[in-house]
Amino acid sequence: MTGAVLYGRQDVRVATVATPPVGTGEVRVRIMAALTCGTDVKVYRRGYHARMIRPPALFGHEFAGVIEAVGPDAAAWRVGQRVVAANSAPCGDCYYCRRDLAELCEDLLFLNGAYAEYITIPARVVAKNLLPIPSHVAFAEAALTEPLACVVHGMEAVPVAPGETVIVLGLGPIGLLFVRLCKLAGARVLACGRHGARLALAAQLGADEVFDAREVADLTETLRARTEGGRGADKVIEAVGTPETWAMAVALGRKAATISLFGGCAKDSVLALNADRIHYDELKLVGAFHHTPAAIRTALRLIADGQVPARAFVQEHAALRDLPDVLAALSQGGGTVKVCIAP
Repeated sequence: MTGAVLYGRQDVRVATVATPPVGTGEVRVRIMAALTCGTDVKVYRRGYHARMIRPPALFGHEFAGVIEAVGPDAAAWRVGQRVVAANSAPCGDCYYCRRDLAELCEDLLFLNGAYAEYITIPARVVAKNLLPIPSHVAFAEAALTEPLACVVHGMEAVPVAPGETVIVLGLGPIGLLFVRLCKLAGARVLACGRHGARLALAAQLGADEVFDAREVADLTETLRARTEGGRGADKVIEAVGTPETWAMAVALGRKAATISLFGGCAKDSVLALNADRIHYDELKLVGAFHHTPAAIRTALRLIADGQVPARAFVQEHAALRDLPDVLAALSQGGGTVKVCIAP
């Protein structure tokens, strides 16, 4: 089969590789759509991901397709079935799984290899995070399930109530999904990012006001001024992943605000915070990582019900052979949210 292999920093090659066999409890899927992801772009730049992928390895993790082969003990599935799989599955038995914290599983099994003609889904993922796609949902739409599930889990850590003001910092795919879910929760949403296309999409998804970070001299002051009495937002969601924007998120919260520090900073990043504010203003700082089996199911339902317009997130389409050029372009920045790769 044809697949994209990550060899190192900015080194992805599309080549002929072995078609993965199918073992006990496994299914092999013919990939019909694979979406680019901010994490994939980071991995492309850095050449690895400490937890998810070590080169040389097949690459990519957001996909949907059709079951092409079914292994022993996977009889619940059939050839020809349209499916979407998460990129991981928890063990169900470790310290954190026993405490209903599947996203922090000590033996979290990751799945990569979406940029290829076929992928074999490990038995644990088949058992916990493989789902049938409703007939009216397109493959490219279903492939958005995994990143949306991360945001569903993130919303659980920051419950948004109707009428609250929420500031979303960063309008990549994750920030845009937060905009949509916050609006569905009934919030007034202030969205801040870059690139006209992403700002326009944020408005389309329900943002009440959008701000171009490149055109506002004092972003913190401007955003606070747009909250009730200039007090700051009820909830702030950081979806950029730099110490500077983490600090800005904290500064934008009102007293007793909840701040979601969702964007992952580089390893060993250090954050300077105003301890006086955190203590006397009773700020709540929360993190949220990855997703859970329950979040995966909620995400697919939101797409199937049309509450999250998944098609709006895919602006471009490309062939698998063009993936190296696509990743190189995405690594330079720009307004494209997601590219659908068709093997």
